[in-house]
Amino acid sequence: MTRKLFEYGGWIAGFVLIAFGVAAIVMGVNGRNEVRDALAAQKITAGDDAAEITNGKLQPGEEITNGAEAKQFARVMEFHTLKATSGKRYAEMGRFLTPSGADTNDEAAAAKTPEGRPVENGLRNMWVTETALTTALNMSYMAEQLSLFGIVVGVALLLTGIGFLVLAIGGALRRVPAGSPAARRGATTSVATS
Repeated sequence: MTRKLFEYGGWIAGFVLIAFGVAAIVMGVNGRNEVRDALAAQKITAGDDAAEITNGKLQPGEEITNGAEAKQFARVMEFHTLKATSGKRYAEMGRFLTPSGADTNDEAAAAKTPEGRPVENGLRNMWVTETALTTALNMSYMAEQLSLFGIVVGVALLLTGIGFLVLAIGGALRRVPAGSPAARRGATTSVATS
C-alpha cells in the first residue's frame, strides 16, 4: 500500500512539476516580449557617437529594442551627462548657481531670479532626469534577464517532472517478487559487478 502511495505521489509530483515548468516558460516568454515591445514603442535610437562609447555594441541610428541594447544606451546617456557636467556627478554639484555661473549650496551666495528665488543649477537637475531614464533602461535589461532565468527554471522543472513520471510509470518503486526473472537478473548483475 505504501509503495502504491509513493507511485501515485510520483505521478502527481510529475504532473505538478510539468505544469509549473510550462507556466514558468510561458511567463518568461511573456515577460521577455513585454520588455521588448515596451522598448520598441519608445522609438529610442542610438546617437552618432554610440559605437565609440559602447565599443561597437550599438551603432548610430540603431533602434533600442531589447534589454542589452537598453543597458548600452544607458551608458551613452551617462557619458553625455558627465560630459555636460565636466565630469561631476549629482552629489558633487551645488544646488544653485552664483552670479558668475559657479555652483554653490549656499542659498545666500546664489544668483536670484526676478522673484528673488535662488537660481537652480540646471546641470544638477540634468542628473535627476538622466538617473531616472537610465534606471528605467537598466531595469529593462534586468527584466529581460529575469525572464530568461524564468525560462531556464521552467525547462528544468519540465524535465524534472518528466523524470518523475518516467520513474513512476516505469515502476521504479514497484516491488519485484523474489522468485521472478527480474529479481534473478538483478541478483546475477549484482554478483557479476562485485
